[in-house]
Amino acid sequence: MNIDLQAREIQPLRHTFARVAAYTGDKPASRYLEATLGAQPSANFHYRPTWEPEFELFDTRRTAVKMKDWDSLRDPRQFYYATWTMARARQQDAMEANYQFVESRGLLDKMPDAVRSHACDVLMPLRHVAWGGNMNNCTICARGYGTAFTAPAMLHAMDQLGVAQYLTRLGLAMDEPGVLDAGRNAWLHDAHWQVLRRYVEDTLVLQDPFELFIAQNLALDGLLYPLMLGHFVDEHLALQGGTAVAMLTAFIPEWHDESARWIDAVVKVAAAESEGNRRLLTDWYVTYAWQARAALTPVAELALGEVGATAMQEVREALDARARKAGLDV
Repeated sequence: MNIDLQAREIQPLRHTFARVAAYTGDKPASRYLEATLGAQPSANFHYRPTWEPEFELFDTRRTAVKMKDWDSLRDPRQFYYATWTMARARQQDAMEANYQFVESRGLLDKMPDAVRSHACDVLMPLRHVAWGGNMNNCTICARGYGTAFTAPAMLHAMDQLGVAQYLTRLGLAMDEPGVLDAGRNAWLHDAHWQVLRRYVEDTLVLQDPFELFIAQNLALDGLLYPLMLGHFVDEHLALQGGTAVAMLTAFIPEWHDESARWIDAVVKVAAAESEGNRRLLTDWYVTYAWQARAALTPVAELALGEVGATAMQEVREALDARARKAGLDV
């Protein structure tokens, strides 16, 4: 018996989904594009939300920002669930290695008691700020429009929860569980934290998802993390024997720098859409950047003492430069 095996090439009738081909043409697309483009429900809703009957379930009128195509607000990281989880898994492995290194060499025990206590006083209340960021990005996802805008916001919300968990783990590594209660009490009662607490609580009730995006992700986080993780942890604590704290919080500044690419890209595209958008985003940024600076000034003084005001000025100037590069009139 003679068997003749032949290879045949089968040409697919189409190379991607029709909703993606409408943007890219009929050619193979990345998984990010297939998970993002045209995925936003836009018609045939069953009912209007009883809590906001003036809107559809998904409605562009919930924000004052106007976009011809909400799918243009893409994430330069090209994160969808799979790529996001793989990136965070690699970072988790790196953090576990850091913890193993610090614990095996007893680096936290070698820190001066005053430095360890000061680190806890400054960093533990930030758990509640990160929780506020989690809640606010959940709101952006719930009230926003367009998968390209809302899906990264949900991933960002989970990242904020991860920041809070890493700060919790840091506190438990440095001290007894009571340090978490002390951080909560400081957040509720210490005068240094009350202006920032008011800022966080006021943003929890913002209704416009794009305004909330500016207030939380650009204005507050753009000042908070460079100030607390850059000036305080990487510079101030490290010089006083607190290098272990920098190792155990290494994920946070890395995450902030990475997520800033997405935040800046969203602002840049939205601002370039129209003059009205640019003026609106600029007004929001100026308003919330000043409020965030006022809220963080007492925290900067608590953390850095006399040089707190200088550090605050530096991070504000850096954030203004980011905003200008994104197309805002700052």
